[in-house]
Amino acid sequence: MKSASAITTDKKRIDFTTGSPLKLILAFYWPLLLTSMLQQFYNFADTWIVGKGLGDNALAAVGNMGSLFFLIVGFSFGLANGFSVLVAQSFGAKDYDTMRNRLAGVIELGIILAVFLSTVSVVFLPHALRLLRTDSLIMQDSLIYGYIIFGGISTNIAYNISSAVLRALGDSKTPLKAIITSSILNIGLNSLFIFVFHMGVEGAAIATIIAQIVSAFICINRLRHIEIIKLEKNNFRAGFKAFAELLKNGLPMAFMNSITAIGCMVVQYFVNGAGVVYTAAYAACSKYLNLFMNPASTAGNAMSAYTSQNYGAKEYKRIRDGLFVCLGIAATSYVILGSLMIFIPAKLAAILLSGTEQIRLVCEFLPRCGLMMIFVDTLFVVRSAVQGMGKPMLPMVSGILEMFLRIFTISFFIGRIGFPATAYAEISAWIGALIVNAFAFYISLVPLLYKRPAIRSKRVYQ
Repeated sequence: MKSASAITTDKKRIDFTTGSPLKLILAFYWPLLLTSMLQQFYNFADTWIVGKGLGDNALAAVGNMGSLFFLIVGFSFGLANGFSVLVAQSFGAKDYDTMRNRLAGVIELGIILAVFLSTVSVVFLPHALRLLRTDSLIMQDSLIYGYIIFGGISTNIAYNISSAVLRALGDSKTPLKAIITSSILNIGLNSLFIFVFHMGVEGAAIATIIAQIVSAFICINRLRHIEIIKLEKNNFRAGFKAFAELLKNGLPMAFMNSITAIGCMVVQYFVNGAGVVYTAAYAACSKYLNLFMNPASTAGNAMSAYTSQNYGAKEYKRIRDGLFVCLGIAATSYVILGSLMIFIPAKLAAILLSGTEQIRLVCEFLPRCGLMMIFVDTLFVVRSAVQGMGKPMLPMVSGILEMFLRIFTISFFIGRIGFPATAYAEISAWIGALIVNAFAFYISLVPLLYKRPAIRSKRVYQ
């Protein structure tokens, strides 16, 4: 039996239900942040290589796929996170039989999901690009890039699911190892394919798929060696009950991501309608926004794993304590990274873009979003806490609100004020979603804090 070190016999996995919330969350957060930052870095490096090696139009073509990619991958990522919440709750409650049944269901549903999403995204890609009013100058490159990325989307799904399960078990180090390896490989292959072999956007897409295969393999291989999740045939016979539980929690989170992505696609539709200059500028803005939101988003992922385990263990006051820790991380991120967006937007834009007009447009976007980014940074933490308690419905409603606010703002203002409307579309969505999720957190946790605390038995760590 372990002492209250909160670390299981497997040193890569953390039990969040005992010990200092600050120490546990930070121990989990830093590898998770490095993982997420490396993902953003190699996406950023991809953008730089494409922009500098192939030009602003190629960058626009790749960036044009961002909202479509978020629609498809965001759906799978939401499902993976929804599934992992239930795995983490079982782990926190030390109900290993239920945990293994749920893991078997995750594997089966993951295979079905990969086949379905890959087929649908490839078949409807040309129609989707036309609906987005993709400029004829970048249509061919968008199709080439999209067919390869979506054709190999099963590799991304495999990584998302396997890394989500590892995080649910308190392991943030293995996904870090996977991303370090795949990042180095991706950047190297990107440079080789574009600068040496002189391939077009297909080179960037192929490099991404190869890197994702490697990262998925590392995570899956790690899962195979964790004793408490060794699966047997009977675990795959849980059938409808396991599927129903997983989908009940996973689908609302998946739909939330997809609904949010639809709002982003509508913004992309209006941006594309204004010409390639707007498209290229918006692609660069999106890259920076994703990069600078990353530390707070990662705090949200840590909050989700922490909340799920403690909710399963009925340690509700620890959830409140963990919230304060993660909000502190988000606030620190806002001060540092929001300042960069406010004070040096031109320097940031020049890293990715060469056109004077594109850089000017980026300078209209970044300071506005940088000033208001505290809302989305807080949103990441609060929403993840609600989802970690197995309450996905109000976060899904917040996704619907985000979509409507983005659509209304961009459609009403872009013809009146131009490119800054894209920033206001983001800001309005952040504020609306935060209000809904703060309310959801309050009604989900506060009643539990006034219940009599459960008597916890001693635990044997396997």
